[in-house]
Amino acid sequence: MKALVFHTFGGPEVLALQEIPEPVLQAGTVKVRTRAIGLNYADIYRRRGNYHLVGEPPYILGYEGAGVVEEVAPDVEGIQAGDRVGFADVPHANAELVLVPADRVIKLPEGIRYEDAAAVLLQGLTAQYLVNDSYAVKQGDEVLVHAAAGGVGQLLLQLCKARGAKVVGLTSSPEKRDAALAAGADEVFLYNTDWVSGVLNWSAGAGMDVAYDSVGSTLMDSFNAVRIKGTVVFFGMAGGDPAPIDPRMLMDTSKTLTGGDLWNHITSAEERSKRGNALFSDMLEGRLRLSEPRTFSLADGAEAHRYLESRASTGKILLIP
Repeated sequence: MKALVFHTFGGPEVLALQEIPEPVLQAGTVKVRTRAIGLNYADIYRRRGNYHLVGEPPYILGYEGAGVVEEVAPDVEGIQAGDRVGFADVPHANAELVLVPADRVIKLPEGIRYEDAAAVLLQGLTAQYLVNDSYAVKQGDEVLVHAAAGGVGQLLLQLCKARGAKVVGLTSSPEKRDAALAAGADEVFLYNTDWVSGVLNWSAGAGMDVAYDSVGSTLMDSFNAVRIKGTVVFFGMAGGDPAPIDPRMLMDTSKTLTGGDLWNHITSAEERSKRGNALFSDMLEGRLRLSEPRTFSLADGAEAHRYLESRASTGKILLIP
């Protein structure tokens, strides 16, 4: 089979499409022929060597994709060859064939394309737990969403709007501001402005009920933008590590800091299936709209990495085998 591999850490130029042996079916797994593969910033970190990788080169990136089941281990029940499936946390996805543990398979309903599943699963399941578990968004809430034009950001603001909330977004450029407004934001401020004052003025001085912060370095600004007894949800560090938080500030303001990680919420096959089906229902019933993803062939994976690193993208990037 063909796979996008690299032998040394470095820039996009280390990636190359090569012929390698097919994965061998193991107990409790299925073999999936990929039709679409999601590209995420974690792939950039792994390629650079920022994340630890197990095993020896050639390394294969990718953790998210969708395709057709080709082969099923004898001990696996409820899945058969020909099933349309997606997955969000399976290594070595940048290949024509991927070995997927059966408990990580999410079956795709009619109406959900392979491209839809590969574009939404990781980021959509993240947005879903953020609005349900980290902070339960409700009618009338005022919500601040960082990186509102990004993959998670656009989905997050849509799910908040579907629950009757008012949403303010933050973006790094006018073009991304337009994308966030098109996705449903009520107002969007740019990072290179005094956005804390802008947010406070927008909320009539009271501050927001909750801020979803995936930037990290902006964490104290997020606290300044939420109301007394407000909540900041910290779930990423795209802009660098946050400054330490003084617990005295939390006590004095009755504000809440909570963290978020998807894998603490998806801990079983049943939970994965339930949350996946809820996400697909949101899509099929129109509560969640995906912007058309930017696609690259798997052979052009290096170019896809360059495009993602340029931060020019406003939606999902997919690799097509």
